[in-house]
Amino acid sequence: MDASKPAKVVKEALEKAAEKVADLVTPPIPGAPGSTPPPLDPPDEPQGPLPRKADQASPQTRTATGAETGAAAEVRQQQGEYLTTSTGTRLHDTDHSLKAGSRGPTLLQDHHLREKITHFDHERIPERVVHARGAAVHGVFVGYGNAENVCKAGFLKEGVTTPVFTRFSTVVGSRGSADTVRDTRGFATKFYTDEGNFDLVANNIPVFFIQDGIKFPDIIHAAKPHPDREIPQAQSAHDTFWDFVSTHTEATHHVMWHMSDRGVPRSYRMMEGFGVHTFRLVNAEGKTSLAKFHWKPKLGVHSLLWEEAQMIAGVDPDFHRRDLFDAIEAGAFPQWELGIQVFPDTPEQTFEGIDLLDSTKIVPEELAPVQAIGMLTLNRNTTNYFAETEQVAFHVGHLPPGIDVTDDPLLHARLFSYIDTQLSRLGGPNFNQIPINRPHAPVNDMLRDGFHQHAVHSGVAPYKPNTLDGGCPFMAGVETGAFVEFPAPVAEAVKERRSPASFADHYSQPRMFYRSLTPVEKEHLVRAFTFELGKCYEQAVKERELRVLANVDTELCALVAAGLGLPAPEPTEPVEAVGEVAASPAVSQIGQVWPPDGRMIGIVVDANDPASLDGLHTLRQTITAAGMVPLVIAARGGVLEDGLVAQRTFLTARSVEFDALLLAAAPAPGPDALPSRDAKAGAPAVTVDPRVVMMVQECYRHAKAIGVWGTGEAALVEAGVSVGDLGIVVGESPADVFTEVQTLLGTHRVWDRFPASLV
Repeated sequence: MDASKPAKVVKEALEKAAEKVADLVTPPIPGAPGSTPPPLDPPDEPQGPLPRKADQASPQTRTATGAETGAAAEVRQQQGEYLTTSTGTRLHDTDHSLKAGSRGPTLLQDHHLREKITHFDHERIPERVVHARGAAVHGVFVGYGNAENVCKAGFLKEGVTTPVFTRFSTVVGSRGSADTVRDTRGFATKFYTDEGNFDLVANNIPVFFIQDGIKFPDIIHAAKPHPDREIPQAQSAHDTFWDFVSTHTEATHHVMWHMSDRGVPRSYRMMEGFGVHTFRLVNAEGKTSLAKFHWKPKLGVHSLLWEEAQMIAGVDPDFHRRDLFDAIEAGAFPQWELGIQVFPDTPEQTFEGIDLLDSTKIVPEELAPVQAIGMLTLNRNTTNYFAETEQVAFHVGHLPPGIDVTDDPLLHARLFSYIDTQLSRLGGPNFNQIPINRPHAPVNDMLRDGFHQHAVHSGVAPYKPNTLDGGCPFMAGVETGAFVEFPAPVAEAVKERRSPASFADHYSQPRMFYRSLTPVEKEHLVRAFTFELGKCYEQAVKERELRVLANVDTELCALVAAGLGLPAPEPTEPVEAVGEVAASPAVSQIGQVWPPDGRMIGIVVDANDPASLDGLHTLRQTITAAGMVPLVIAARGGVLEDGLVAQRTFLTARSVEFDALLLAAAPAPGPDALPSRDAKAGAPAVTVDPRVVMMVQECYRHAKAIGVWGTGEAALVEAGVSVGDLGIVVGESPADVFTEVQTLLGTHRVWDRFPASLV
C-alpha cells in the first residue's frame, strides 16, 4: 500500500469536517458557553432556540431501525419561540403555581406544576457502577486498508470513513468525582459501521486486576469507598483496596501500571488505549489470527506529576474534560492510530510462552510490533451531555463480521454484564434505539415492545419461520455479510472451577514493567506506592503488600519499605537479577519528542508596564498558529490595551493550568494581593506579586519550561530560581524565547532538572 494514502485519506476527512467549522478558531480562546454572546439586558422579543456552537455535533438523525432520515440535527432540539408543555401547549407563566388566592394553598389541578416537578424528580438515571465519571466526543475513523489480510471488517478497508463516538472515563469515582485522581481510565469507542456497531471498549492500561470475570465485583467493591462511611471517594489509597490486591496477587501487574505515571494522565488526548483482551480476527478467506488492539496517541503518552494531580482535583476537578473540549473547540483535533498485535491462532492460544487468554499479561511490543491499521480523529464536541455521554451504551459483544471473541474468562463475563447493566440504567431492553446508540446499518431484529420502544413495527409475523410477512426477515450468509461465529474447536474437558497453570505466574511481568521504566519513572512509582500504602490504617496491610513487592523487585520493595518505616521482607519466590529480565522500552513514556498541540501557555504581564505588552499580539498569534492556546495573566481581567485581553488574573490563575509559563514582567503586588482576600498572596514577597512568585516556583518544581524576557527575570530571582537552571529560557524577544520553549515542550517536561537517584 502506498504509504502516502492513509495520510491523504485522513487529511481529506479532516478537510471535510473543517468545511463545517470554518469559524472554529473564532474566538481564539475556547470555552465560550454559548454560540452567540449574550446581550447585557434580557431579550424582550420572542426568538427560537439559538444554533449549536460550531464545535458541537450530535447523533445522526437515524430512525430507530437505522434508516437515514435526511433531516437536520436541529429537528431533535427544542422547537418554537414560546414556552410550552411537553405536548406543545403554550404557557403564559412558569414562575407561579396555581393557588387559591395569592396566599392560599396550591391547587391540585395545576397540571403544569405537576408535569414540571414530576419530570424534574425523574431527571436522573442510575449512574454507572464503574466508569461513572466520563466525557465523550464525536469523530471519524479512516481505515488504512492494510488489515485486509487478517480481518474482513469493512470499516478497516482503505479510505473507508466511519463515524465514531468516543467516551473517556475514570473507573472508581462517582459522576461528581474529580478527573485527575489516580485511577485506570476507560477509552471506549463506538464505530457506526455499515455492518453494524462495533464497540471497542478499551482502557489506558493494557492489563486488568483479575483473570476471571467472577472476581470483578470483588475488585470494584474493594476499590470503591468503604461501605460504612462512603469514603474515600475516587481513590485507591485506602485499606480495602490494598487488602484485596495484597491477598490477590494476580492483581500485581495492574497495580504496577496503576501506581506508575499512567495512573495520572496529563490529558485524555495524551493517553494510550488498549483492548486488554485477545480477539480472533477472520479474513475474507475464513483464515483466523489472534490479535490485541492498541490506540497510539499522535501527541505521545504524558502524565501529570502527583502534586499537580492533587492540586488540580481542587482547583479544576473538570480538568481532563475541559482540556478535551477546549482542544477540539480550538481546532487542535486529537488523533490516535489504531494498531493491532497479530499472533498465530494456535490451539494453545499462546505466543512466546505468554498465555493470550490471561488479561493480566501483555505481549511486549518488541516481540510483536503494533501495526497501524487506521486513524481516529475526534473533531466535534457533544451537544447535550445527558443525551449523548450519559446514555451511550457500550458492549464488548457489539462486533462486526471479521472480529470475534476468544475464550478469555474475563471477556466472557463482560459479554453478559454489559447488556445486563443497561436494563436498569436505561430503563429497558430498547437502549440501542436511543439516538446516540442507533446503528447506521438497517435493523430488522424481530424484537418487539418493551419500555421506550421508538420503532413502529409493521407486519403480523415477528417470528421465524413465517409466510404471512413473506418470510421476511431472511437469514444472511457469509457471502451476504452475516456475522458467523468462527467454529473454534473446543478441547475435551470436564466442568470445573479452575484456572490453567499458565495463569499462576503473577510476578514476572510486573518485574519486567518496573525494570522497563526510566529512572525518573521509577522514582514516581516508588513515591506512589509509599504514598498510597502510607494512607492505609492497618499495619498488616502495608506489610503484606511489601511481601508482594519483594517478589517483584528487591530494590523497589526496599525503597517503599524505607518510606513506610518498615523492614523490607525477603522474597518468597526467585527474583531474577537486574539484566536477566528483558525490558520493554515501549512501556516507558519518556525519551521521545512529540507535537505540543493543544498545550496551554501562560503569559504573565504587567498592565502598568507598557513595555511588557510589546509584541504580545504577535506572540499570541504565533502560539495559536503553533496549535497551542495562549492565556494572558495580569493583576486584573478585561482589556489591558489595544484590544489585548487578560484571560486570567493572579487571583484566578494557578500554575497547574499551564504546560509552560512565559514571564514578560515581574509585576508588583496587585491591589488584591491581600491574604484576607486571596490566601495565595500570603507568602512573603518583596517586590513581585507573591502569586506570581508561587506560580514560578510551582512550574519550576513540576519540571515545566519557563521563558523570560524584559523585566521578568526579577520574578525568577524572587522565586529563588537560577537563570542558568535547565529549562529556564532567557532572551531578548518574546519570539526567540517562545521558539526555545516550544522545543522543550516536545519532551513534555524538563526531566533532567531533577536527576533521579535510581538507575
